Amino acid sequence: MRDLTHIRQTAELADRVLLPGDPGRALRLAQALLKSPRMLNHNRGLWGYTGVAPDGLALSIQSTGMGGPSAAIVATELIELGARRLLRIGTCGALQDSLALGQLVVATAAVADDGTSIALGGHAPLARVPAPGTDVLEPLLAAGAAATPPAIVGAAVSSDLFYGAQERVAAWRATGALVVEMETAAIFTVAARAGVAAGCALLVSNLLGDSAYITPDELETAELRLGALAVAALTGAP
Repeated sequence: MRDLTHIRQTAELADRVLLPGDPGRALRLAQALLKSPRMLNHNRGLWGYTGVAPDGLALSIQSTGMGGPSAAIVATELIELGARRLLRIGTCGALQDSLALGQLVVATAAVADDGTSIALGGHAPLARVPAPGTDVLEPLLAAGAAATPPAIVGAAVSSDLFYGAQERVAAWRATGALVVEMETAAIFTVAARAGVAAGCALLVSNLLGDSAYITPDELETAELRLGALAVAALTGAP
């Protein structure tokens, strides 16, 4: 076991890792999806767990916290510790009226509107950052297509703003992106710099058009569907 600045290992780290932002979601998914989960990290409230996936091999679930800076730190340290396939799983706001609360989205690219990915990758604002590598993206697309209902496929905008972003919405929609969230571009950029694969699957938790939010019960149900899709993508499980 190794201790880095933010990840203080207390269990094995798998080479494949699910990355929710919320530490509570990391705990719930570890309990629901893994056999015999053990705490991987609890330093700085960044809860992480490693257990046995349905294919009988180790799988880790590590929370990243909120926003690109925290996600980039966690992804960088996980890669240093041996992670080679990273899959962000989290919530997002719908930019397009065709999306519904609880719908699953596979993000094949992130539109950079965040400081972290722009600084690390030299991207221009609103540039598209593709998911690096095929080891996550191809099985993720397959798992998304097999989900009921199937996941929608498209780009996500990554922003530093949760509140006070109303003046950015028109520009985000103009990119053709489906949803907005806070971490994907940073994770994709870190993974690409390190030469590891990364992907992203999201669930729609709010609609920007009418400010509607998913209920807590609906959110927990949807996050289990999201977790099952992610596990299927990383393990080949049906």
